[in-house]
Amino acid sequence: MSIETDELEDSSAPLIEHLAELRTRLIYSVLAFITGMVICFTVWNPIFNFLTQPLCDALAQRGQLGDCGLILIKLQEGFFVAISISLLGGLCLSFPFIAYQMWRFVAPGLYRKEKNAFLPFLVASPLMFALGASFAFYVVTPLAFDFFLGFQQPGSVISEGGPEGTGIAGIAFQGSAQEYLSLTIKFIVAFGLCFQLPVLLTLMGKAGLVSSAGLKAVRKYAVVGILVLAALVTPPDVITQVILFVVVYGLYEISIFLVARVERKREAELRAQGLWFDEEEEEDLEAAETGRKDD
Repeated sequence: MSIETDELEDSSAPLIEHLAELRTRLIYSVLAFITGMVICFTVWNPIFNFLTQPLCDALAQRGQLGDCGLILIKLQEGFFVAISISLLGGLCLSFPFIAYQMWRFVAPGLYRKEKNAFLPFLVASPLMFALGASFAFYVVTPLAFDFFLGFQQPGSVISEGGPEGTGIAGIAFQGSAQEYLSLTIKFIVAFGLCFQLPVLLTLMGKAGLVSSAGLKAVRKYAVVGILVLAALVTPPDVITQVILFVVVYGLYEISIFLVARVERKREAELRAQGLWFDEEEEEDLEAAETGRKDD
């Protein structure tokens, strides 16, 4: 009985050590996120001014040179705007440290070759997210805001005793600060995640989970999926949806090229080790073995 107990304790010790290590990494990550959130909360006004710059530029281009400020519909809305900015900024500031903690937890269980294969993707992921977020902020949001502001119209003043039916109701933009921030963050996060597609598919190709031939075979289904994605993650305007579709489909084609490149590199390594055989080579090898058996 004591021997079985000792074996059970020996087998459970590594699991306990891994759980303790995971807890430590999670605590460090949460502390880094809270620190970044507190930092961003102290400077949320400049961050908010930066995020509203596309709106002010779009209003200025339309000749609306007055105040481009937003309104607070609810009493507590300003506080939640500051919290939303703090959450987004805290995640952006702490992500490199969180990624480092993830790497420190995973790396001891990987071989040297696996580390060399996984590390570039860990570096490329935040870079691609930043590229997608920048594309959304500097390209997509100005076009979307200009499209939305195009539905304004000037009104007319009705004078007392004037003819009936001559008044025109004006449509002017008076946006909610929280709604604007929610829309802008939605753009940034959606495009940032979509730009992860080449990283994800290339990593799956390196692991042997997908192939370039398989990705080409499901291309028409991918087009439908991308159209549905563009309709779900963007506001109901054609311009933004078309931009997202074109970008994501282009990333899908780039992913096919990268997966094919990974496959060619793997084939070259296996050929150098003498472990790769084409179908014709396999048939010749089987025929030769059959001939030896007959002899």
